[in-house]
Amino acid sequence: MAPPMKVCIVGSGSWGSAIGKIAGENAAKSKRFDNTVIMWVFEEMVKDRKLTEIINTDHENVKYLPGYKLPVNVIAVPDLLDAARDADILIFAVPHQFIRQTCDELKGHVKPSTIGISLIKGFDTGLDGLKLASDMIREILGIEVTVLSGACLASEVAAEKFCEGTIGAADIAHGNVSKELLQTQNFWIRVVEEADTVEICGALKNVVAVGAGFCDGLGCGDNTKAAVIRLGLMEMIAFARLCCRGPVQCSTFLESCGVADLIATCYRGHNRKIAKAFTVTGKTIAQLEEEMLDGQKLQGPRTAIEINRTLQLHNLVHRFPLFTAVYQICYECKPISEFIPCLQDHPEHQ
Repeated sequence: MAPPMKVCIVGSGSWGSAIGKIAGENAAKSKRFDNTVIMWVFEEMVKDRKLTEIINTDHENVKYLPGYKLPVNVIAVPDLLDAARDADILIFAVPHQFIRQTCDELKGHVKPSTIGISLIKGFDTGLDGLKLASDMIREILGIEVTVLSGACLASEVAAEKFCEGTIGAADIAHGNVSKELLQTQNFWIRVVEEADTVEICGALKNVVAVGAGFCDGLGCGDNTKAAVIRLGLMEMIAFARLCCRGPVQCSTFLESCGVADLIATCYRGHNRKIAKAFTVTGKTIAQLEEEMLDGQKLQGPRTAIEINRTLQLHNLVHRFPLFTAVYQICYECKPISEFIPCLQDHPEHQ
C-alpha cells in the first residue's frame, strides 16, 4: 500500500482557509492522506500576535475567515519551503498576481510526482498571449495540475452550506484524487476533462461581477443586471473559445464553474460589492480595497487588464464591450454613466 499523501495548502486567505477546513477534516478520516495538513501562512501581526500562532493555538484564521474553527490537524507554517517540503499534493490558493513569484521560490523543492490543485482565479498575458495560473505552475514546477472552481463562496463553504464545485483535470485519475480530498456531503464536486475552460471561467466571472456591481451602484434594477449576466456569459464563452487549447463545450458553462459561479458572484462577493461602492463613492479601487478587504486584493479589475491585453493582441476589443467597459471605467476614467450604453450597442443586439 502506498504511503499516505502529504497535503500542503499554499495560501491562507478566506478561500485557502475554507479549503483547509475541508482538507483537514477529510485527511483525518482517510488512509489515503497524511493526517497533518500544512498551510503556508504569510506571517503578519494581528492584535500583537502572529497569525500563525493564532491559527495553531486558537484554530481559527481570525483575519481572513473569522468565526470558523479549523481542524486541529491543520498546522500553519510561515516559511513556504518548510510548508511544502515532501508534499504530495500542493493546493494553490494565493492571489493570481503572486503565483509566479511563489512558484519561483518553490522551484527545485517540489517532487515531480506532486499533484497541484489550483484554486486561483486569474491569469497573465504576455507577448505570447494568455497564460493560465495552472500553466505557470506546470512550467515552473514541472508537475501536473488540476483546477477547482465553482459557485462556492468561502464563508458558505466554511459554514457547511450545500454547494457545488467543478474540478477540471486532463488526467482524470488526478482529478479523482483531488475530489476525494475536497468533496464533502455539503460540497459536491464533479470532475470534467476541460480544465482550461473550468479555470478561465473562474477568472472571467469576476469581471462580469464588477459590471453587476456597477448596475447595483447605478440603481439599474434586476432586469438590467440579468442582461449584464447574460451578455457577460456570452463574452466568457467567446473569450474561452479564443484562448483555450482544444474544444470549448457549452456544456462546461452549465457546470458549477460556469453559470452557477457567475450568478453567485454577481449577487455576492467582493467584486460586486466594491464595484458598487466604486460607483457610489467615487473612490478608487485601491482605496476601497484598503478600506473594505483588510489586506486582500480584488481580482476582477486586475483580470480586466489581462483580458484587454489579450483582446488588443487579437484586435478584437470591439467584440467584447462588457469586458472592455469594465477595464476602461476602472483604469481609463471612462464615466460610469456610459456602462449601460456600451451594453446597448453590444454585438449580441445586432
